Amino acid sequence: MDIYQISIFDSLPPEIKNYSVEHFSADSLCSETARQELEKKYFTITEITDKFNRQSVSYQLNKNNSLHSWLKYKEGFSADLVEILLSEMKIKKGSIMLDPFIGSGTTSLVAQMNGINSIGFDIMPMSKIAIDAKGNIANYNVNELYEFLSYIQSLQRPPDYINKLNSINITLGAFPDNTEFDISFISEMIEISKFSEETKSLARLCILNSLECVSYTAKDGQYLRWDERSKKVIEANQRRITAGKKLCTTILNKGTLPTIKQAFSERLIKAIYDIQYLQEKSSLKNNDAKITFKQSSALISLPLLEGNSIDGVITSPPYCNRYDYTRIYALELAYLGMGENEISKTRQDLISCTVESKSKMDFLRDYYYSINRMKDFDNIFSIIKNNLSLHEVLNALSFRNDNGDINNKGVLKMVKGYFEELAFIYYELYRICNKCASVAFVNDNVRYAGEVIPVDFISTELAEQIGFTAKKIYTLKQQKGNSSQQMKKFGRVPLRKSITIWEK
Repeated sequence: MDIYQISIFDSLPPEIKNYSVEHFSADSLCSETARQELEKKYFTITEITDKFNRQSVSYQLNKNNSLHSWLKYKEGFSADLVEILLSEMKIKKGSIMLDPFIGSGTTSLVAQMNGINSIGFDIMPMSKIAIDAKGNIANYNVNELYEFLSYIQSLQRPPDYINKLNSINITLGAFPDNTEFDISFISEMIEISKFSEETKSLARLCILNSLECVSYTAKDGQYLRWDERSKKVIEANQRRITAGKKLCTTILNKGTLPTIKQAFSERLIKAIYDIQYLQEKSSLKNNDAKITFKQSSALISLPLLEGNSIDGVITSPPYCNRYDYTRIYALELAYLGMGENEISKTRQDLISCTVESKSKMDFLRDYYYSINRMKDFDNIFSIIKNNLSLHEVLNALSFRNDNGDINNKGVLKMVKGYFEELAFIYYELYRICNKCASVAFVNDNVRYAGEVIPVDFISTELAEQIGFTAKKIYTLKQQKGNSSQQMKKFGRVPLRKSITIWEK
């Protein structure tokens, strides 16, 4: 394994120097002095390493992993990453870890396997289903699970069954008609069956993890792509023909779609094998480590935790990349009964990461007032207000917008809200962490309208202004590219993907 300790004062080989940003503003159009100062300051603790890679900081390594593959959550990170960081942080059995953006639960589940307690929060309802199912490894009755599998495989939907799934506009026509009826029928049969709540919780997760597979959709970056055979594409093309327009272009054809019974059975069988394997592991015996989960925003729940009570944090917030989780996971949210208004509210409750995000500052001011912590609100607001790097970025984006370089001015509100809200998260983490506790954040740098935003270094500066000590910034050898539109207009600037490590 190659690890390079970087110093700006060294004579760096070209392949390493590429990780430092020379020009933050394309064509030097906007001021970049503050960002350059950040680069000089934090490049001294940056390590370019292959200890982590694009697979370990994403869902990829979890695909074939026991337990962690039970929910396809592309925005998560791998169990391997958590194992490495737990070891580096020297977290002991009985300690308490925290993940304020728990996602599919990787941090908490790896901690549990190592006898470490954890607390986690997430707004998305899939997280609760994932934790309920995955956190029960030691309690499953394998014989009952096989009996349940036979029960599901024997089910036959009555010809006169008419109950359809809940839908929202974006999910209409996502399933073949028979599949939609079958999903609804099997879901009902799960809930009224005689089986234990543990078995039902696993079944709910298996259904959830089957939806994309049996649908005419596929998650692709920040979008749901649609199969050319779907009603949505067919009807759109019919309207285009009538209007004399070109047909929608799509290259997606998922081939023969499995039935929900086939997809569900495949995932349940895999889960049963995983459970058998994991129950035989000695680490689960006499392991009473607990996962405490609440479906809630970290902005609301962190301020309510006791100070000096957490031994470490491993997390990854939504990235500042315009990805809308409520659209990417629209199938799952609609299946769980959420309507248009509820999904719209959830979109706003998420950390600001889409162009539709609105400022939460008025809400946060009222909230901190309601819990008698206005002094803390004022402290956080002051830190945000006095961060020169952040304001340089916001001024640059404003100028780019006036210059016609930004295709959606919602980017300005998103970036501003993103760092404001994370500053509140960082402040609360410092308050609730024990002395010498380590905090690890996985995040991506981004670029908008030719302006590079060093999320890793700005976040680290905010963390230090709050009181943390910046210990290390791991940077992956594989860097991110830019959108084709930006490269065409502003050229290409490689972007870092980093794991920032801070200590209280």
